[in-house]
Amino acid sequence: MFDQVFEAMRKTADSTITMQQELFNKWFSLWPGVPKSAVAFEEPQKIQKKWLEAIGEVIKNRREGLEAQFGAGLRNIEEAFHLSEAKDPAELRNKTIELWQKMFETLRQTSEAQLRDFQTAVAKWAELMTKKDA
Repeated sequence: MFDQVFEAMRKTADSTITMQQELFNKWFSLWPGVPKSAVAFEEPQKIQKKWLEAIGEVIKNRREGLEAQFGAGLRNIEEAFHLSEAKDPAELRNKTIELWQKMFETLRQTSEAQLRDFQTAVAKWAELMTKKDA
């Protein structure tokens, strides 16, 4: 009884994998410049391991970026509280402009870091998918 169930599950899993391979081959054949044998289905564990390493690196970089962004945000909040210490309207205006510039510089740096992380992830994904000996 159990042998029949396991055999049916094995056949189902095999047919699912075959169908997925055919589907991926079909998708990749639609991309110009990508060789048909680009995806090494014979070694999916190697691809998975390299992909996990790449994702781990991206997540680590994002964490570091978020920590830096959070620290900059805290410093900006602290500086905002010191705006009340201005002695005259001109000093208040200058400090406000300086704080505003710092905040937008932090926002720019954060956006650029996110874009770089995304580009790195896409490049690594493309490298894994196009390497024959992944």
